[in-house]
Parts: sequence; C-alpha cells; structure tokens
Amino acid sequence: MSDDAVTSKEMRAIELNCEYLGVSTLQLMENAGRAVAQEVTSKFPSDSRIVVYGGTGRNGGDGMVATRHLAGQGLHILFQLLGRETDIREPIVVQNWMALKGMSSSVELEIVSDSSLVQPCETDVIIDAILGTGARGILRPPILQAIKAVNESKGFRLAVDVPSGLDSDTGRSLGDVVKADLTITFHKVKTGFADAKEYLGEVKVADIGVPPEAELYTGPGDVEIARKLRLPSSHKGDFGRLLVVGGSETYAGAPAYVALAALRTGVDLTVIAAPEKTAYAISSFSPDLITLKLTGDHLNPSNIPQLRNALEKSTAIVIGPGLGSHKETINALEKLFDLAHDMKKPTLIDADAIGVYGTCNIRFDSPLILTPHPGEFEELMGKKPRMELKEKIEDVKKAALEKRATILLKGAVDVVSDGKHVKLNHTGNPGMTVGGTGDVLAGIVGALISQGYEPLEASAAGAFINGAAGDIVCHEKGFHMVASDLIQQIPRIFENPMIHKEFRKG
Repeated sequence: MSDDAVTSKEMRAIELNCEYLGVSTLQLMENAGRAVAQEVTSKFPSDSRIVVYGGTGRNGGDGMVATRHLAGQGLHILFQLLGRETDIREPIVVQNWMALKGMSSSVELEIVSDSSLVQPCETDVIIDAILGTGARGILRPPILQAIKAVNESKGFRLAVDVPSGLDSDTGRSLGDVVKADLTITFHKVKTGFADAKEYLGEVKVADIGVPPEAELYTGPGDVEIARKLRLPSSHKGDFGRLLVVGGSETYAGAPAYVALAALRTGVDLTVIAAPEKTAYAISSFSPDLITLKLTGDHLNPSNIPQLRNALEKSTAIVIGPGLGSHKETINALEKLFDLAHDMKKPTLIDADAIGVYGTCNIRFDSPLILTPHPGEFEELMGKKPRMELKEKIEDVKKAALEKRATILLKGAVDVVSDGKHVKLNHTGNPGMTVGGTGDVLAGIVGALISQGYEPLEASAAGAFINGAAGDIVCHEKGFHMVASDLIQQIPRIFENPMIHKEFRKG
C-alpha cells in the first residue's frame, strides 16, 4: 500500500475499518459531501447556478450531501439522478436521497432513467458525482451519455473523488471520462491518478475524518481484502495448494494445526511433508489431511527430491512447525530454502526454521513471511525486539528491510511490517499463550499467500482472524481453550469479520 495513494480495494478496507472503530460510512459520506460544498462556496458567488449529475451509488450519495449543504448556503441547485429510485440500494445513499426529496423548496430534482433525456447544460458549476472508485467494466446508458453531456456542458466541472469513467486503480478510461477542471478526492489520492492527469484538472485531497488507526490497525477491512470470490466456474486448485513442511518425533500436532487452519481459511489442498512415523500419526488425526511420508525420523537432506516434487505442485510453502533442531534438519532446511527461492514460491518460515534462516545467507526474491515470537526474533536478528511499542515497530521495520521479508512479530500487540509499511493487530487474548495458536496463524497466512495475496495483506488479515477467533473462543470458554478451538471459528470471522466488535477488548 502506498503512503501517498490508495487503490479502490484499500479505500474500501479503510472504510470498513472506520466502521469497526465507530466512525460510520454515513459520517464519512457527510464529511465528503460537505468538503465538496465548501470548495464550491469558496470559489463561486452565492448566486451561482449549479447542476449535480448523481449516480445511484455512494458517489451519488456524496453528491446528494453536497447538494444539501449548497442549498443551505442559498445556491440554486439542480440534482439529476441518473437511474431509477429503485436502483438506490445502499441504506446510507437511500437516507441522503430521502433528505433531498424533502427539500422541494430549495433543490430541483430530476430523475433521468432514459439516456435520451440526458442533455448538456449551460451553468456556472457542474458537479460530477456519477461514478466513484468502484467503477469497473464498460460504461452503459445512461451513464455513458451523462459523461458525454458533462463534457459538452458549459461551466466549471468539479469531479467528486474521481472523474466518472476513470478506473481509479489504473488511470484507464472505461469508455469515456469526465474532463474535470477540479477533482476533490477523499482521504488520499488514488493510484490511477498518476496516469490520468488529462482528466483530473487540479487535484485537492479532502480530509473526511478517517482515523489514523483505520490504516494502522488491522480490522475487518483487512479481512475483506483477503476474501477471494468463488465463481461457479471455479476448479480444484484455483484457491491454492499449500505444502507444509514440519513435524518430528516429538511434535506431530503443529503441522496438522497449520494444515487444518489453511483448509478452514479456504485453500483447496494442503499436503503435510513430515517424517514417516510422524506422517502416519498426522494422517490419523483427520481424513482431511494429506501427508507426504519422508524417509527418516526427522527432516534430512535426503528428503529434498521428494520435497522438490511436492513443491512444484504447490502455490506456497510453510516451513518449520514442529521440525525440531537436529543437525541434519538444519542442513536440510538450508537446501529447502534454496529450493523455495529458486522456484520462486511464496514462503512462510515459522518456529524452528526461523533461527536457521537467520544464520544462512539466502535472501528470497519471491514473497517471504517470517512469523517469530520475541525469542525467535532474537534468533533471527541477534537481539530481542525492544519492549516499548514505538521502538518495537522500528526494530521490526529494520529487520524486514534487512531480511527482505514481511515480518509478523507475535505478541500482545502483533507488529507486521514489510520494511516500509506497518500494521498493528490488537485482537487476541492471554488464553492464546496455549501451544498451537501460532501454528493456526501460520496456516491462515500460508493459505492466503497460496491464493496469491501479497505478504503484508496476508499477514495483516491472518493476524486479525487468528486473534479474533481466539477472542470468540475466550468469550465462550474463558481461558480454557486449545488451539483446535480457534480453527473452528475461522470461517465465522471470514464470513462476518465485523462480528468481532462484540468480543473485542476495550
């Protein structure tokens, strides 16, 4: 995520996180519309004539709010709704539309559902509130005609958030684009603006009251980013194949937790590569678990050919849960890191493998995530992270840059950084010190990178989901939880991440 620009997906996540923090989308819409109105009144006299072209979605809602505020300042306003009233479905837009309908003395309303009724106008100000950041695909009537009408009209053209017809992520035209004299965009500029200067005119960024925590803290918006749409045409494998390398004669449960959590997260297939006796034990846990039985009592260099074949068929790999620290295992890990690096597979390194990675010279060019607790962070970097949160953030950022990885430092507050950006996660509770919860986290994040999500996105979403699942379990069972309890809650959080508002701390 850029510090200075946001994608439409990121902006939607920010809005959801605002809602989670108690700042409603209705409040954000009110602030957005007010900002537009204030810009108009600062530029034009009170006897100015204004036409607002409004769509039926949220961008139209912003225009409705602006219309209400401008009418309150005594300006003459015509609001043209492009579409039928029944096309307005979002409650916050309906609410603002009903407010406009009650202003029959101060606002002139026209409903334009037929493209033949869309005509250019001659006025002082034309406000484009037709389409916003969510616009995709080829434009259709009456929207296409409305954009042409705006461009053919005589008057100052002001675009609300983005010029209609512009793909705000890429800067490409969706068929035709409003050529604005001024674009009032909200919160931050959009990523496509860099390639769309011919449409934007002057650009001003309006503050609409987004709390900084909506971007800094993980929340339901981060989960929404990591939800992959399942189409009717989907096939097995479309949602990832995760290889988990872990387990030893002592620890059989750790890789099983990873795989089960990944399956509940939505990955299509998990394969656990474990020493033969451990793999047979894991197979007995659940018929959902597929195991690759490695020769020997623990991971060793002779297993690499088997792992190569399995990795070729996988979309990501999790390395480390329950592996142990035999000398042969350490040698094998170094070869496995090389293999994952050469094959450019998204990789998550966890548990016993973190310290080994800290001592080798391999630096991944492909996506890499490290998930240490403070002790493992010390093995990775040679010193523990500092205790004070601000200093801890700097330590994690510095480590992520040095290791060319995304680091998810587990703790009372999880710190996630790719070396440039930082996310903090506040979900979770002291009951999650029980063994296995870190393996569940690795499974969630591993599933997401296997589905193609960026390491920072996957880590932020995974930290929130894992902690939120733990909070629900704590609410239902107190601190008497085991790691498998969390796995059962993963689908619940994915389907309705906002549910955590009922269980969160403070």
